[in-house]
Amino acid sequence: MKITSRLLDHAGDALTAMLRFEQPADAVLSRIFRDHRDLGHRERGFVADLTYGVLRRRRWLEKLCGERVTPRRLLLAALVRLMGFSQRQLAEALTARELEWVAELKAQAKSGVAPELSLAEAADFPGWLTDKLLAAGRSAEEVLQLANSLNQAAPLDLRVNPLKTTREAVLERFKADGIEAGACPYAPLGLRLVHKPALAKHPLFLDGSIEVQDEGSQLLGHLVAPRRGEMVVDFCAGAGGKTLLLGALMRSTGRLYAFDVSEKRLSKLKPRVARSGLSNVHTAAIASEQDQRIKRLAGKIDRVLVDAPCSGLGTLRRNPDLKWRQTPDSVAELTAKQAAILAAAARLVKVGGRLVYATCSLLEEENEAVVAGFLAAHPEFARRSCGEILAAQGIALEMGESLRLLPDRHGTDGFYAAVLERQS
Repeated sequence: MKITSRLLDHAGDALTAMLRFEQPADAVLSRIFRDHRDLGHRERGFVADLTYGVLRRRRWLEKLCGERVTPRRLLLAALVRLMGFSQRQLAEALTARELEWVAELKAQAKSGVAPELSLAEAADFPGWLTDKLLAAGRSAEEVLQLANSLNQAAPLDLRVNPLKTTREAVLERFKADGIEAGACPYAPLGLRLVHKPALAKHPLFLDGSIEVQDEGSQLLGHLVAPRRGEMVVDFCAGAGGKTLLLGALMRSTGRLYAFDVSEKRLSKLKPRVARSGLSNVHTAAIASEQDQRIKRLAGKIDRVLVDAPCSGLGTLRRNPDLKWRQTPDSVAELTAKQAAILAAAARLVKVGGRLVYATCSLLEEENEAVVAGFLAAHPEFARRSCGEILAAQGIALEMGESLRLLPDRHGTDGFYAAVLERQS
């Protein structure tokens, strides 16, 4: 693809807006693409890859830029040092002065001289996040290993809808269509694609046979492990990826409630439910975790999933802007909210019922600390081993009491989960 000054200008506009951190990066890209419908699929992919590359490696790129750091220079540094573009490929898009600077960056790389970096800079993390990971017992080498995996783009994972087809049938169809894919190593319904083809118009997507869902997210559904005919609640359903999996595991029987405080997020679930063929999903926008609709279900629910609102730091492969948008103060606000949501969701669970608390965070204060605080206040709940629950379903994943998934170890987003059951 030819790199033009127009294309770089669009990338510059996107990155400038992203670096204000007033909106999520994907929302910025959506606006740019909506305003410039002339951009083709490959051009959009280039703008996304380039700007997200800067967000992932921002601290290192700033070091390369020296004292004069601008969005434009960050883009040029990323083009040359991250994406490997040559001066010749960029010649028509850059000014003479920019080409001189690009030549300097190339020469610096060839010389082997690298800027001196602190651990946080080498990891491309904010200092506070690096400090928290070290305080949790990780070594500097482990922090770097985790950072390197989070600073890569995530693969495209799909989930097969067992009400419509099988994983083997989808693999056969993809092979016939020239789409390279394989089975995910852990999730029994998961597929991982080698590349990222546009699937929105693929017949298997249109008829609900497949959905986009990270393998780690799929494993959360298998911790809930709902049975046919049960009453189940997805307490923070969002756009409903896990809701769809739970409904499929229930074989569209029983009653599955999808609650969320955002009507907008829930509205995205409705067409997905229609495609999926599920008839047991009931969506409801709630005012808060104290909503009357929740109180009416107290003590009646067999299984409850709380995929709690969190810092999202386990999803940096997909949302690299989160590490720059979150702060220690925002995390502290989230932990208070998580504790309140978990306590409210627990009231729904019947005796013998199951409560699964999950986040896509790497931080102990959002994970184990929230669960420990809940158990101290709710002695009627006891922990179940996540490893044993998964093993009972034939999922070969070595886990103990808690589920802890990491991109550098498992190839998934970073997830935490604990399974709690009401004893009395």
